[in-house]
Amino acid sequence: MKPTVLVATTFQWFPTARLTMALAKAGFKVKAVCPSRHPMFTTSAVSERYSYRGLAPLASFAAAIAAAKPDIVIPGDDLAAQLLHRLYEREKEKSGPSSPVCALIERSLGPATSFPIAYSRPAFMDLARHENIRIPDSVLLENVEQLRWCLDRFGFPLVLKADGTSGGEGVRIVRNSSEAESSFHKLQAPPLLARAAKRTLLDQDASLLRPSLAREKYIISVQKFVPGKEANSAVVCWKGTVLAALHFEVVAKKSAAGHSTVVRVIEGAEMMAAAEKIARRLNLSGLCGLDFMLEAATGHAYLIEINPRSTQVGHLSLGPGRDIPAALFAAVTGQEPHTAAPLTTNDTIALFPQEWIRDSASPYLRSAYHDVPWEEPELIRACIQARKKQQNWGKKDSDARSLSAVEAPRG
Repeated sequence: MKPTVLVATTFQWFPTARLTMALAKAGFKVKAVCPSRHPMFTTSAVSERYSYRGLAPLASFAAAIAAAKPDIVIPGDDLAAQLLHRLYEREKEKSGPSSPVCALIERSLGPATSFPIAYSRPAFMDLARHENIRIPDSVLLENVEQLRWCLDRFGFPLVLKADGTSGGEGVRIVRNSSEAESSFHKLQAPPLLARAAKRTLLDQDASLLRPSLAREKYIISVQKFVPGKEANSAVVCWKGTVLAALHFEVVAKKSAAGHSTVVRVIEGAEMMAAAEKIARRLNLSGLCGLDFMLEAATGHAYLIEINPRSTQVGHLSLGPGRDIPAALFAAVTGQEPHTAAPLTTNDTIALFPQEWIRDSASPYLRSAYHDVPWEEPELIRACIQARKKQQNWGKKDSDARSLSAVEAPRG
């Protein structure tokens, strides 16, 4: 009998659909809780889907867990991970930490004691420092005076980060005192009520409503800027042990603070060592991502962030030790991992549709391995339609034709 995985996501993010396909290929029976019209509705990978309602998020997740009866649950985005943490606390208060829902969440993510650390940048950086992992100098900021002290100590540029944010929206790279103080005040300020109301009414996401109404300020930290290249690791853990990992150098991005669109596979020995220390210290299970800066002068990897959920590259199968879904399947079932053949031998990967959306004429769409899910034409069509809708294109030429010029993926 196939083990069941429940993929939980709160917004329409294409890589989550790719993950469900990889999980199904690895041997899981895949079920999902997600918003209506999510791209995963177009795939053949998901056997059952449950509705995510942004105005009742915990109830949505609880109902999906009750109906799906999964062996493991995977959060597909930061808010989904936070909601699973909150659901754990709610069920713990109602039925105790040994309740079935609490047991499932800890089995899937690791012990509840690790949850607060995953969403507190200062706490996570302190943990990394105690594990002797290379990190940038960083300070938790309480006021502008403390910020000014850091400016004198660290120099420019500097990185300001707001806790509880994701997707780069809470990160600012500042290059002078005026920019630093302005960014500090903007990042610290509670969400505007108009923004919270719009997200609640239009996106059915009420996550900003409470902090907006309560006028809660964000916690801000400052990091010394590390000149070099961005890199990241996608990792699968089980009871504190890293089972498989993918390490990449970022080649191209949607924007300065946005997600990667082209990545290059690297060995990442120092990144792997950091991942193993973090997994062991927090006793992690499931999928997570780690962000690094590779220092230009030395090549050293500086750990800058953890993402306690699946990442956009977690579906890639690149051989033994680099197949996250296969490693997770083996851990859940107790079987030996059966890794599929590598998708490609090309070390540069253009992510679809991310790079195509960034630049439909990008040379990487031909020189790199273009990760198009040709086996799921409805999913490709959904991406094309979503792009047209977002950008309100009025072109006569079909985007499908522009994509077809890329031809089939090459290894």
